[in-house]
Amino acid sequence: MKLNRRQFSIGSLGFAASIAARPAFAQSDYPNKPVRIVIDSAAGSANDAALRILGDRLSRLWNQQVVTLNQPGAGGGISAKVASEAPPDGYTLYMPATSPFLSLRGAPGVAPNLPIELPRDFASISVVLEQPLYIGASHKSGINTIADVIRMAKQKPGEVSYAATGRGRLTHLTMLLLEQRAGIKLQLIPYAGGPAQAMNDVMSGRVPLVLDGYAGLAPAIKGDLIKGLASTALKRPPGFENLPTIAETIPNFFVGAWNVMLAPLGTPDAIIKKVNADMRVALADPEVGTKLAANGGFVRHSTPEEVVTFVQSEQKTWRPILEQLNADTPKK
Repeated sequence: MKLNRRQFSIGSLGFAASIAARPAFAQSDYPNKPVRIVIDSAAGSANDAALRILGDRLSRLWNQQVVTLNQPGAGGGISAKVASEAPPDGYTLYMPATSPFLSLRGAPGVAPNLPIELPRDFASISVVLEQPLYIGASHKSGINTIADVIRMAKQKPGEVSYAATGRGRLTHLTMLLLEQRAGIKLQLIPYAGGPAQAMNDVMSGRVPLVLDGYAGLAPAIKGDLIKGLASTALKRPPGFENLPTIAETIPNFFVGAWNVMLAPLGTPDAIIKKVNADMRVALADPEVGTKLAANGGFVRHSTPEEVVTFVQSEQKTWRPILEQLNADTPKK
């Protein structure tokens, strides 16, 4: 039988529609195998702890294993490269810490593909959580308060040192902000391996101060191996009522770390929407909220569009500190 032109056109449209529908159909059972989530922080860090709490809930929701892939180093550059080169099929996601977004391009020690820019480099899914940072001190340091830090730093400019997870990361930038606001000068001792690597030096008194997320410092603080000095929250967070804030000494001082969930560019919109919706369910689970709060984190779900707006606002806030850091760094 010979088809006329109208019949051919209708048949072609039907065939094209069936082809177009195939990806959506193929994605309807997502995920049907393990999902790995790349993270730029070392095992045992605050970000690692938060991801494992969220990942456990997503595993139960999806009935698939969620695997944490720790890729620290190069200020977040290694993790960004691994995540960006992954197939955009939804089976590799990316939950970077704040720092890879705040790096200043061209600054010493910063990977050339940083900072991460949205929506240029990744597809946004949702904000995950926000958390204040915490400062601890060695019991051998003689430091008991933030006021002590300021006093000692003014007596010995540039001699009071602190451990933080790498140059140019949020922990480092937070202390630069403290220096600026308090009119002091401290010395950074970078530990790329995370807070666990720094803890021996802090406990022994070789380094008097350490700054990280609560999960990174919790065992040492709770075990009284180091002294908790303060958090960077504006008000004492729930569960941490006995720990002062820096704002109690330096009015309005606030820094919040945060995490967002991303996917490689080209990941289908259907998968982005699916992960976003399932993250809403996971983050709304009281058990997840309680566990994150116990580690100093507070859930915050958002739309993909809100991720972009939020990140761009944070980059604008920190740019002056980053530019000053770059200007103060000796050029080789």
